[in-house]
Amino acid sequence: MTYWKQLTLLLSLTLLATGCSVNPVTGQNELSFMSAEQEVAIGAQQYEPSQQSQGGRYVVDPDLNQYVSEVGQKLAAVSDRRELPYEFVVLNNNVPNAWALPGGKIAINRGLLVLLDDEAELAAVLGHEIVHAAARHGAKQQTSSTILNVGLMAAGVALATQDHEAAGIAVGALGVGAQAWQARYGRDQELQSDKYGIEYMVRAGYDPQGAVELQKTFVKLSEGQQASWMDSFFASHPPSQQRVEANKKMAAEHPGGVRNRAEYQRAIAQLKKDQDAYADYQKALKAFSEEDVASANKLVDSAIAKQPKENLFWELKGRVEASEKDFDGSAKAFGKAISANPEFFRPYVYRALAYRQLDKPDAAAQDLQKSMQLLPTQIASYYLGEYALQNGDTQKAVSYFQQAAQGGGEIGEAAKAQLQKLQQPQG
Repeated sequence: MTYWKQLTLLLSLTLLATGCSVNPVTGQNELSFMSAEQEVAIGAQQYEPSQQSQGGRYVVDPDLNQYVSEVGQKLAAVSDRRELPYEFVVLNNNVPNAWALPGGKIAINRGLLVLLDDEAELAAVLGHEIVHAAARHGAKQQTSSTILNVGLMAAGVALATQDHEAAGIAVGALGVGAQAWQARYGRDQELQSDKYGIEYMVRAGYDPQGAVELQKTFVKLSEGQQASWMDSFFASHPPSQQRVEANKKMAAEHPGGVRNRAEYQRAIAQLKKDQDAYADYQKALKAFSEEDVASANKLVDSAIAKQPKENLFWELKGRVEASEKDFDGSAKAFGKAISANPEFFRPYVYRALAYRQLDKPDAAAQDLQKSMQLLPTQIASYYLGEYALQNGDTQKAVSYFQQAAQGGGEIGEAAKAQLQKLQQPQG
């Protein structure tokens, strides 16, 4: 055996010896190179960027976030990893989805909440996601990625920012500097999360029949799927009649438990009341993407009239007015979006672009800097580079252009051109 083969074998054995860990939920030995501390750190690092890239927090009814968190913490308290710093958030996203980051950072979209009927079904969703975190499924996936891609690192990452609700977001290339966790669990991991999620439900006093109803809902959605975002959703959450039957069998072993339908319906009452407004918003997004500005304007006005506290509605209003070259009106609309939710990055970027058109560079830079604090993006980096250059701060300009160059595309090429100019000797 050659020296390099011996070294490779030794390295492999060392990795296997140090990378073996016990699954805290199943008790089985599994390969993992990620420590518990690393899991928590990854979750903490990715939680805010992942929220920002998927619509931000739902803020119209803060009590709903509190309710979901209370249900989630009740389940976390009976999980197999009660020491994790669990957090739960409702995202302002129409897609019926939920996800978990390593370390117990969990999100559920308003688009899924309106499809559930009671608290037991909500507990089924959250319990399922808690198992993904407790059983280290995300860490295991990262381990597999590490094995397949040793020594490879992405130079730049572009997050999807289309809300997965409709195409046509005017600002492309939003997302350099942040990386959302994109977990796609296998069949075994999904079945495992179903099984132990039901156990958590039972421990917390919920009727596991809620897990059966949840899977029935997903199967029905998959049968009638048409929108492209559903393809992505079901790739990461594959529903099947097999899962329905497995849940039925487990639920039959634990009859009884609470459903708390009245409590749940009270909690989502505002969401249900606003369904017509969100339907108008969806139609407005579609019309705007098809360049039917008049229809988009009428529909978004209708949405705002029905729910003036929704920041997404004001954001779209600003985009519509900007497309009509009414930059003063668009800046005011983006301002209302920001007032409704000051912790969402996108309206800051849009308003900065409007301020640039209104020849207000200082105000634009201030908005871009705030947006970068929430979610670093390529377009914000580029324009902040231009602003720094105009103010004679070459060092800061270079730093911003270097960030923007990582994202590629037209903005990336423009950033590279700026860097080349700055590196040329001055005659």
